[in-house]
Amino acid sequence: MTVFRDLVRRGESTRGTFLNLGSPGAAEVCALSGFDWLLVDLEHGAGGEEGLTGQLLAGAAHGVPMLVRVESPERIRVGHVLDLGVAGVMFPRLNSPEEVREAVRHLWYPPRGDRGIATYNRAREFGGDGRDTESVNDSLLGIVQIETAPALENVREIAGIPGVDVLFVGPSDLSMSLGIPGQFDSPVLLAAFDAVIEAARAASITAGILAVTPDRVAALASRGFRFIGVGSDASLLRGAARSASQS
Repeated sequence: MTVFRDLVRRGESTRGTFLNLGSPGAAEVCALSGFDWLLVDLEHGAGGEEGLTGQLLAGAAHGVPMLVRVESPERIRVGHVLDLGVAGVMFPRLNSPEEVREAVRHLWYPPRGDRGIATYNRAREFGGDGRDTESVNDSLLGIVQIETAPALENVREIAGIPGVDVLFVGPSDLSMSLGIPGQFDSPVLLAAFDAVIEAARAASITAGILAVTPDRVAALASRGFRFIGVGSDASLLRGAARSASQS
């Protein structure tokens, strides 16, 4: 079976959405809707770690890889979501190569990293997973957000750090940091997009981005983004509900 991380690193085009409602039901609806991956948002979403397992089970029931954006890159936060069984972790608001190196170490068991070794959790089939630690390490997707001017300045070095598989642009935060808040078609922001895409290509990894609305996906894909988040469960529901209420 192809490991999801390998598919992403090969540059295959994938589409996913963020899960912000903290609802296993909403997660299952999204899992049934054709997305290649789902990402539970613990940074901005309504739910916390205590509600994560239900959403992971909803994705697993339909064979959809489940990712998590942690609220902070602390070792304990990263280790906990890994032990619950996520396929990868998104790290927000990392600005320097040093911060990125420290964060991605939390993805891996020693000696490569500093993840705590426990084999009796959901991720390791409650003791039934026979994989060795390096096989587990190699299966996990590392996603680093580029959402500030300092991160953009350091993007080429960040892209070359082992453990970084996706550079993921947060367009709202990046536009704010660049002094052009919400101007998603600004030449300044588009040049930043191209810098991220080029850094990813040079490092043989993947560039990703959040498409705030579905109508932006085609243009972003044409530009060179391959790992695209299409809104969120909440925004997609609101859009569909608003359309229905005005029909």
